[in-house]
Amino acid sequence: MNSKKIYQIWAPYGKAWVDWVRPVPFINISNNLPHHEAINYTIPKLNYIHNIEKNTALIIDINGIESIKEGIALAIIGYRPIPIFNGTNPPLGTKSTTDNTLIEPLLIWGAYQLLNIPLQTDAPPAFLLDESRLNRYKTNKSIFDNSWDIYHQDLPSAEYFLKKEITKIIVRSSKINQDLKKILISFQKKQLKIFYTNGYEEPYEIKLRK
Repeated sequence: MNSKKIYQIWAPYGKAWVDWVRPVPFINISNNLPHHEAINYTIPKLNYIHNIEKNTALIIDINGIESIKEGIALAIIGYRPIPIFNGTNPPLGTKSTTDNTLIEPLLIWGAYQLLNIPLQTDAPPAFLLDESRLNRYKTNKSIFDNSWDIYHQDLPSAEYFLKKEITKIIVRSSKINQDLKKILISFQKKQLKIFYTNGYEEPYEIKLRK
């Protein structure tokens, strides 16, 4: 499959929430991308959610590879995975602060999985992030800085969530990263409930402050 076809599988026309799928990581996808033997392509078991909740959206903010795999696991129970990766690949032959090279083969793998997973048109979303987006440590000036942040426009507004009868957001991460925290605080102000889980515990409601 070429990059356009893979993108269309992740963002099928006419389905809810797919307008937020970011095209950036799909640009460099080609049929020549290798199958990385080092990657465990198995679908993980979900410990923190077992059934779909129509009033709940998820934000998965973990390592990019695991984020995509978890997105597929969530698709199996009825959530639509929405990758919102905005990282670019470094120029050929250079090192970078954030490694995006494994995102692309995982998106190909995920596309093939999604072909066999029937999702409802209005399936609630699971937004997929890469926690390594914030890696900005440079050992020398020659390292390409391809780190990125998530901004308000990268997610639906609180008003849009509520219009779609989403009243609860579960964040699955090792911690609430600062760029995401700013957005979640604005959601709280509009009466969206924010829940947190590290992936092992049951989600619990949190109150974020500046």
